Amino acid sequence: MCKKLLALLLGLTLCLSLAACGGEKEETPAEETPSGDSAESVTLTVAASPTPHAVILEACVPLLAEQGIELVINQYDDYVVPNTAVEDGDEDANYFQHLPYLEEFNETRGTHLVDVAGVHIEPMGIYAGRVESLEDLPDGAVIGVPNDPTNEGRALLLLEAQGLIKLDDSSNLSATPNNIVENPKNLQFEEIEAQTLPSSRPDLDLAVINSNYALGAGLNPTTDALAIESADSPYVNVLVVKEGNEDNAAIQALVEALHSDTIRTFIEETFDGAVVPAF
Repeated sequence: MCKKLLALLLGLTLCLSLAACGGEKEETPAEETPSGDSAESVTLTVAASPTPHAVILEACVPLLAEQGIELVINQYDDYVVPNTAVEDGDEDANYFQHLPYLEEFNETRGTHLVDVAGVHIEPMGIYAGRVESLEDLPDGAVIGVPNDPTNEGRALLLLEAQGLIKLDDSSNLSATPNNIVENPKNLQFEEIEAQTLPSSRPDLDLAVINSNYALGAGLNPTTDALAIESADSPYVNVLVVKEGNEDNAAIQALVEALHSDTIRTFIEETFDGAVVPAF
């Protein structure tokens, strides 16, 4: 009887020992998993126009990946949502606009957006529609210009530089047709959304188009434009964040990438003068 009891006790002890060992083995992977998750890369989301902004950002992806930063590029075809998305926190940054537009947007919309880096200039150009040259422009010709304040003023300044009109103040970046004091050809102006200007050319005599939309429509500003802005244009395209996020480490890493020799060379070789580095 004693031998049977002893054997039973030994069996129970062995079972308990095996169960304890099995519990230790199950805990090991659970302890290792969190440490693996902690090594996840940082994700940085940037709103951008398709061309050239998104193209330039794509060239930054491997540069940031080396630092453990995943750059996610979300493309937009308009000039409003990329700003409201950053203001609302849906995007970490945007890269699509020049500084005068940003300043006007903040003033009229009450947003709190700041630029953290100037990257490039896209010379605005005048493109043929129904008329093939500036010399052939007839009296009463219809010219399409962007309908947002800063780009409309920019377009009128370019037309003034060609001697087609004269403005009351050539330093006014927000000029409208109401600021025209001399119009010898009685030109008519249609204010059109910037992104639709390329497709509107068949209905216009001339169109003044931002280079990002010209490039997107297969137009090269340096070869297809009838006239183009000079190299000293003040319209530098900038990387933008919401105020307070300027010193974010991932944002600063993106600034460093955008200002690198690698990206300078990429811009020069890819766009052949249609996009000019501004750093």
